[in-house]
Amino acid sequence: MYQFTYYAPTEVIFGADSILKTESLIKKYGGKKVLLLYGGGSVRSSGLLNHLEEILEAESIPYVELGGVVPNPRLSLVYRGIDLCREEHVDFILAIGGGSVIDSAKAIGYGLANDGDVWDFYEHTRQAKAGFPVGVILTIAAAGSEMSWGSVITKEEGQVKRAYDDDLARPKFAILDPGLTQSLSAYQTSCGCTDILMHTMERYFTVESTMEITDNIAEALMRTVIKNALVLQRDPGNYAARAELMWAGSLSHNGLTGCGNGGSDFSTHMLEHEIGGMFDVAHGAGLSALWGSWARYVYLSCLPRFERFAVQVMGVGAGYSPEKTALKGIEAVEMFFRAIHMPTSLSELGVFPTEEQLAQLAHMCSIAAGGTMGTAKKLKEGDMLAIYQMAVQ
Repeated sequence: MYQFTYYAPTEVIFGADSILKTESLIKKYGGKKVLLLYGGGSVRSSGLLNHLEEILEAESIPYVELGGVVPNPRLSLVYRGIDLCREEHVDFILAIGGGSVIDSAKAIGYGLANDGDVWDFYEHTRQAKAGFPVGVILTIAAAGSEMSWGSVITKEEGQVKRAYDDDLARPKFAILDPGLTQSLSAYQTSCGCTDILMHTMERYFTVESTMEITDNIAEALMRTVIKNALVLQRDPGNYAARAELMWAGSLSHNGLTGCGNGGSDFSTHMLEHEIGGMFDVAHGAGLSALWGSWARYVYLSCLPRFERFAVQVMGVGAGYSPEKTALKGIEAVEMFFRAIHMPTSLSELGVFPTEEQLAQLAHMCSIAAGGTMGTAKKLKEGDMLAIYQMAVQ
């Protein structure tokens, strides 16, 4: 067992009509003028944004708005948000959406609270000293950014996608109403389920020591995600299934499923960041397209964990060798991805990189990782290239 610090300060308000607590929470955390940050037109067309405006206006809380956040959120919009907040003297950021909006809000918060270029933090050339307060109204169960310390931003110049992790960015509150996710498309829902599952899997596969209680929590969470993702394929309006997934999304990325173990692999995430930066693909779909290739490349170095995962999570029966059990577990994950219409290769994703692009992807990933990455198996640039090449098929 490893020593650990578990820090999850976000206040969560879960359930139907929890949006009605918005104004009291903004006031509780010191907000006097708010930036409403959101993505596309669905927030407006669904009536959610109008409802929020009415709530704030009824309580005489002034606000300004900035829409246009896109998947693989852009640095250029972060800069726009920083400038707007400074011009309007905003002191609180309310993110209305999923991971891309929340990550943008965190980045804007860094930019407002620190001098210099906010991109420096994502390039890891310096550390943030402060962050503006951020609140969340979650509309997509996926990234877990509503309770996490992470933020991922894409710089258009050079197609560079980078993450920055700091407790300063953890949201003050998160409003989680599963009903807000019922209008999502089947594809968005499946991408979200994949991301939730991967956040726990990235912490689970390790050759280092673990804690039994953490393993049991992680395994139960992964089984819950798989079960309810399949329910939503049959019944997309199922509120109970969406509630299970929304809470699983928060717990999968707030640190809980990594407490006391040596796992923080995140190799598949880092490999996907480069694919997302270069080809602008949906994050969850990029993860599913790469995971099987990563797993087959590393599983012999982490065989006990892959064997346990196959049995405890994917339901692989007895009677096989450890290696065969592990491989059947990997196959079962890919069958699950296909069942929720997620790709299991880059070609299925619709991405066909050249050999030159594959080499560039591996090189950029190596730079982002500081040379090596992984706890299931230490990966260097040559390993990263091999995984990308495997994933093309």
